[in-house]
Amino acid sequence: MPRSGTEAVADPLAEGSPPRLGSPLPRRFYERPVVAVARALIGRLLVRDTPGGRVAGRIVEVEAYGDGDDPASHARAGRTARNAAMFGPAGHAYVYFTYGMHHCLNLVTGREGRAAAVLVRALEPALGLAIMRKRRGPVPDPRLASGPGCVARALGLTRAHDGLDLTRGPLWISDLRPRRRGLPVVAGSRIGIREGTGRAWRFRLAGHPSVSGPRAAARASRRGPRAPVRTPGGRPVPGMGRVSPLTPRARVPSMRAPQAPR
Repeated sequence: MPRSGTEAVADPLAEGSPPRLGSPLPRRFYERPVVAVARALIGRLLVRDTPGGRVAGRIVEVEAYGDGDDPASHARAGRTARNAAMFGPAGHAYVYFTYGMHHCLNLVTGREGRAAAVLVRALEPALGLAIMRKRRGPVPDPRLASGPGCVARALGLTRAHDGLDLTRGPLWISDLRPRRRGLPVVAGSRIGIREGTGRAWRFRLAGHPSVSGPRAAARASRRGPRAPVRTPGGRPVPGMGRVSPLTPRARVPSMRAPQAPR
C-alpha cells in the first residue's frame, strides 16, 4: 500500500541492518515558531548517547508551550532559575522536575529571550530497548517512553541535563526524514493544564500504541460488556452502577442511595 512521502525510504533502524542515525538537526530547525517546530518533530528520531550505550526513539507525541501569552507556559510569570533554559537560545534542552518524582524533556524554540519550548510526551522505542527496560521496569515495549515522565526516565535524563545543546549531543534530534508509518498527525488540547485549554497545541500520531493519555476506554472495550448490579434475589437495581460479570456469588447493592436519572 503506498504511503506518504515520509514513508518512501527504507527504515534506517530496520532489524538486521546497521542503524543509521544521521546527524543532529541544525539550530535553524529550532529557530521557528514553537507550534511549527512541534508538528515538524513528529516522526523524527530522538537520540541519547551515554557511556552505558545509545538509546533512541521516534517522537510520536508533543505539546507546544510559550511563544508570548500562553497562560499554561512555565514562563508566564517571567524568567526564574528553573525555567531559564526556556528563554533560549533555541536548540537547547529544558529539563524540569515536577510532582516531586518526574523529569520532563522540552526542546527550546523560537527567538532568544521569548520563552518557548516543545514538551516531548511520547516516543516509539527504536534503539537500546534493553537499557530502557532496565530503567523503566516491567512494562510493554510500546509503553517504555509513553508519557513525559517516562520519556525522561527511559532516556536517563535529570535536571543535570538542563541546557544541553541539541545541535551537538549527547542528546539530539536526527536530521533523517521523519517516519510516521502512514499514520496521520492530529492536533488537540494539551493534557493536564487548567488554562490555555482552547489551544490545539498537542500533536500526536493518531492510533499509535506509544501515545500517552487515558486508555480506560480501550481497556473497557477489551473486557467487554458488564452486567448490572443485582439484588440477592436477582433483580437489577436501578441507578446502582455496574460491576464485572466475574464478581463471585451474590451481587449486593451499594449502601449509597440511587442516583437520579440524568
